[in-house]
Amino acid sequence: MLKFWLTNILFLTGFILFFIFKTEHQLSCWWLLAWVHLFLLVQFIGSYFIGLNFHLRSMNALPGNQKQVMLTFDDGPDPEYTGKVLDVLKKHEVKAVFFVIGKNIAGQESLMERIVREGHLIGNHSYSHAFWFDLWPTSRVKTDLANCTQSIEIFQPFKNLFRPPYGVTNPNIARAVRTLGLRSIGWNIRSYDTSIKDVSKINQRILSRLKPGAIILLHDRLDFMPDLLEKLIPEVKARGYNFHLIS
Repeated sequence: MLKFWLTNILFLTGFILFFIFKTEHQLSCWWLLAWVHLFLLVQFIGSYFIGLNFHLRSMNALPGNQKQVMLTFDDGPDPEYTGKVLDVLKKHEVKAVFFVIGKNIAGQESLMERIVREGHLIGNHSYSHAFWFDLWPTSRVKTDLANCTQSIEIFQPFKNLFRPPYGVTNPNIARAVRTLGLRSIGWNIRSYDTSIKDVSKINQRILSRLKPGAIILLHDRLDFMPDLLEKLIPEVKARGYNFHLIS
């Protein structure tokens, strides 16, 4: 939030200085327009890239320099593929965090129970994951996130883990997260598995970016995710890394 407020202060300072010197130095209004566009660009970048901690401080890497990584999955539970993902994780004795969408839980209670039973963690990825979620007022965001937390607590005690839908943050989301006592979890390896959709390419992308403390973003709703994990997990272990689970 400090970066957000500093940016606002700098913008207002520039805005005031423009009108102070406008007449004396015959400044064109194009300078003001350029300043406004620069401000909006900074706001957009700060909202879109969660790792910048612009609006909301997130955990984007595991603490310390140990060779530990964490797998995280968004958008589940999926009736067809989450179970297969769990099968692979169990086979390789790896724990992960599943950031679930609250509305997807209904009818998938057995999957939720299995996630917890097998030692994984469940995080809040909003109840609706609505397309316009980022434009909602704080009160609506808060209600949505609270509904998801309530749905999760049927299966797991409150763990306060949260990942913003689309990884986008803004002041409204930040206020709702702080009010509800949630902890934002980001990532420092984005697999782009929803767009690349090629197991070998995704695997190589992740391995080329592997580093101590890596938090890897994946999606358990994808049909090729079990195959990807079968390749990825052994290769990560072969490089001397352990899979870690935050508390």
